[in-house]
Amino acid sequence: MFSVIFPGQGSQLVGMGKELYDRYDLFKNLFKEADETLGFSISKLILEGPKEELDLTENTQPAIFLLSYSIFKLVKEEFNIDLSKANFFAGHSLGEYSALAAAEVLSFSETLKILKVRGNAMQSSVPYGIGGMVAVLGSKIEIIENIIEENKKKYECFIANDNSGGQIVLSGNIVDLEKIMIDLKTKNIKNIKLPV
Repeated sequence: MFSVIFPGQGSQLVGMGKELYDRYDLFKNLFKEADETLGFSISKLILEGPKEELDLTENTQPAIFLLSYSIFKLVKEEFNIDLSKANFFAGHSLGEYSALAAAEVLSFSETLKILKVRGNAMQSSVPYGIGGMVAVLGSKIEIIENIIEENKKKYECFIANDNSGGQIVLSGNIVDLEKIMIDLKTKNIKNIKLPV
């Protein structure tokens, strides 16, 4: 028994997948199809940046999906690994859409279009540079809930995702997130600001 799991937003980097893009026509073809579907060069943004544009949610979501789906197809078609025998397809947040496309619930082009709209809606809900997310590693959700509750007059942060035992994602205003990051560090709780 095995599962196929896809990453969520925050895992993007300029140049991600470049070696695979340079080496495999399958990658080039999917990137070209994505450019045509979206009406702009998401390929260039992924491969060359700039980082500030790639980190915009409206771009990040289709970009991570494109890379995830391309790797999935590469594993299936170039390396002949039968991923259709997976018991589960899953993903963290945005990765759920990659899972739906991999399981053939949504088509490649439908998923790109949905994620462009979803990313745009999320981007528009909070002005750029105001909100953010922090990954908290190696702690229990109860501990994080207590820290938030004990400091609710000092800052306002929220648990956005409980990804797994030991990985929690917080969201909120960047100023408030910076305050909780300091509190987490004083308690030796590892945390990383996500590029979202």
